[in-house]
Amino acid sequence: MAKAGAMTAALRLVLLCALVAQLAAPAPVLAQGVPDATAVDNPSTAGAELKRLFDEDQAERTPVPGKVTDWAAVMLRDEARQRRVKELITSGSVSSGSDYYHAAMVMQHATEPDDYLLAHDLCVVAISKGEQQAKWLAAASLDRFLVSIGRPQRFGTQFSSNHPSRPPRLRPVDPSVPDQLRRELNVPTLAQAKARELKMASDSTRAKPQDGAEK
Repeated sequence: MAKAGAMTAALRLVLLCALVAQLAAPAPVLAQGVPDATAVDNPSTAGAELKRLFDEDQAERTPVPGKVTDWAAVMLRDEARQRRVKELITSGSVSSGSDYYHAAMVMQHATEPDDYLLAHDLCVVAISKGEQQAKWLAAASLDRFLVSIGRPQRFGTQFSSNHPSRPPRLRPVDPSVPDQLRRELNVPTLAQAKARELKMASDSTRAKPQDGAEK
């Protein structure tokens, strides 16, 4: 028994020494220039980046006289911007109302229903932080989500054409939504949306050469 007790005491002493050595060891240091994967982007830096992504997104959609837009290339750049926006959101770097609005606009130009819904959620947060520009986008992103899943839109912000030679048409609108809600979100009334549809059809007709006219 004495021999066994001595062995147990010796084992405890070995374990205690190992524990003390582990506690005394210096903490691991990250290599210089290698960012910690869990690090959060500086909010001010993230805000500047989101504004740049927003500006790029809008510039892609600003017509340049005499230049044909390569939409396939635009979509690839859109996807890169959308990935970066999601990274900034995940890292917790999005903070101000304008940050959320800029992020929402980029996500509005995605192609998946979940991304449209994310854009809408970002707008809700932006509005709660006082960003008034996000009101119209909140309505438009919800409409785009609903249209993408085959349901009528609520506010009447979405137009589309099934052929390049045909004018855009107003997508079906839920008639139960009152114009008062549209006004609160800085959206044109349903009558104004329908008038816009007629104007686009009229403009398209005038732009087409008539039979016998000079081409």
